[in-house]
Amino acid sequence: MLLTGGAMLGFHPSLFASLSILMNASNWEGWRGPGGRGVSDETGFAEEWSAEKKAEKNIAWKTPIRGRGLSSPIVWGKRVFITTAVEGEKVPGAKPPKHQLGGEDFVHPDSTGGDRSHELFVLGIDLESGKVLWESRVHEGTVHDDRHRRASYASPTSVADGERVFSFFGQEGVACHDFDGKLLWKADVGKYGTIGLGVGSSPVLFDDVLVIQRDGSAPKESFLVALTARTGKEAWRVERDVSVSWSTPILFRGAGRPEVVTCAMERTLAYDPRTGKELWRARGVEANAIHTPLAGEDFIVLSAGYPTKRVLALKAGEIKEGEDRLLWEYGRGAAYVISPILYRGHVYLPSDGGSLTCFEARTGKIVYEGKRLPSPNRCTASPVAFDGKILITGEDGVTFVIAAGPEHRVLATNPIGEPVHASLALSQGRILIRGERHLFCVRKAG
Repeated sequence: MLLTGGAMLGFHPSLFASLSILMNASNWEGWRGPGGRGVSDETGFAEEWSAEKKAEKNIAWKTPIRGRGLSSPIVWGKRVFITTAVEGEKVPGAKPPKHQLGGEDFVHPDSTGGDRSHELFVLGIDLESGKVLWESRVHEGTVHDDRHRRASYASPTSVADGERVFSFFGQEGVACHDFDGKLLWKADVGKYGTIGLGVGSSPVLFDDVLVIQRDGSAPKESFLVALTARTGKEAWRVERDVSVSWSTPILFRGAGRPEVVTCAMERTLAYDPRTGKELWRARGVEANAIHTPLAGEDFIVLSAGYPTKRVLALKAGEIKEGEDRLLWEYGRGAAYVISPILYRGHVYLPSDGGSLTCFEARTGKIVYEGKRLPSPNRCTASPVAFDGKILITGEDGVTFVIAAGPEHRVLATNPIGEPVHASLALSQGRILIRGERHLFCVRKAG
């Protein structure tokens, strides 16, 4: 493991982990890449591409991926990893658990899948050629709960550490493989309800533990758990007094100590990733917690888009007694599923209606508001950024390249010819795009 050995060299483990991330900044090792920011510090990415047959441009390869998944590709070195779910036939007698909402029985109108058999896979792919090097089936059979009809049983994004790749499939467990596809261990985080809408939270790595936000829909079902990376054994667990969420936690290091910051409807909670000790708590997003928090230098930005729209910035770390954590808040524009992005001092907030709002991250001052994209398009993929540009991808597979900064400018409009629901990955000059049927690689610029 690349993060081991720091203590022997006299470094504090968390410092060594930070240095390792910096040294491997070209990797896109988990959900939203280095630090969970959605930002690549590399240059040399193409700004224009097309996978349409009559106008193909800058596509290095495309590889068919069977099944369905909303997980993003991740990259370490010359390996790409991705998960997928293949749906089978109905299974007699199989049915999801009963759910309650507000004390009454509840069945979401878009719930599906709990009465069928499913196969869940992790794939290893060669970055240079797009060749599938291995495919490991980690689950076959029925699943515990339904999912949203637009979601997948392979929605959480995997995370890698240089030797291993860790994949979370919610109630169907966690799988750890080496880079050659050998299954090293599997772990069970228990059965829990998600109101029949599925799982969305991706795992994050801190030093030698894998941290998973496992929030359920019934009372006392929610907890944060850390699994030892080498064995899958539980390192610590802490119960959470929150309802079901789909948000991925972030590792925050700007307050002079490492913190795992989690977002839920009722409250925001920060923990010590080494022990699980709660460090602080603050108000939640007061809506469905789906978006990933954004990390500033000493503050975080939280957001939600349904049933109410809310963006708020909170001071992180320790504060003086009686000091208010709230820096600013905004009540419009947030999308239902996609997370905003914080880049070069600004927060970019896409809406479900095809518009973009930009704030000063620290103050919340509006730089521009409700600027239209070239074509209104629903988005599921969260934006990413590189070299002064924001990439926003719609469900029709078109990616808009937007100039970062105070002036709203669309620099390019790039189609791949099939729907896209997963967020993009940026690594080593390549842009990886998971379409509905293929994984695409946009070649390096030049």
